[in-house]
Amino acid sequence: MAEHEPCVGKSDDWYTPPAIFDALGLTFDLDPCSPGPGHWVPARRVYTIADDGLSQLWTGLVFMNPPFGGREGHIPWLRRFLAHGQGVAIVRAYTSSGWFHDELVPRAEGLLFPRGKTKFIRPDGSVGGSPGHGIVLVGMGQQALGAMEASGLGLFVTIAPPASGDPS
Repeated sequence: MAEHEPCVGKSDDWYTPPAIFDALGLTFDLDPCSPGPGHWVPARRVYTIADDGLSQLWTGLVFMNPPFGGREGHIPWLRRFLAHGQGVAIVRAYTSSGWFHDELVPRAEGLLFPRGKTKFIRPDGSVGGSPGHGIVLVGMGQQALGAMEASGLGLFVTIAPPASGDPS
């Protein structure tokens, strides 16, 4: 039987694998959901849980792997990221969820669906097993979109803005 990482688990700490950053080739200005200084996310500035990154000022190119505490705990972070409009976020690819259709797709500029199941890193440094879901990288801004498209990580799609006069 395969090991699956729980959707709502004992910890919000599931770190993005370094290979994703290697493929993107970006240095971010901010990681608002950082486990702390010295972590491998290539960010010039970090906010930790003690800083409450959701309430802080966000500037420049952002990388965001939001806390998933509780059901839909990532949605306030996703809204903030999309409003900021510049960077790369990583969220579950729950394509059947209301938030995916109502919050993400209408506002995202690009989506990158990596091949296979992304194995996140646990706080103790061990690699998680086979997660029960895929992920999607959300891109906002030309710098992020260009890096995602060139990354070779998987299927990259841009999302066209609604046509003028279209209320959606």
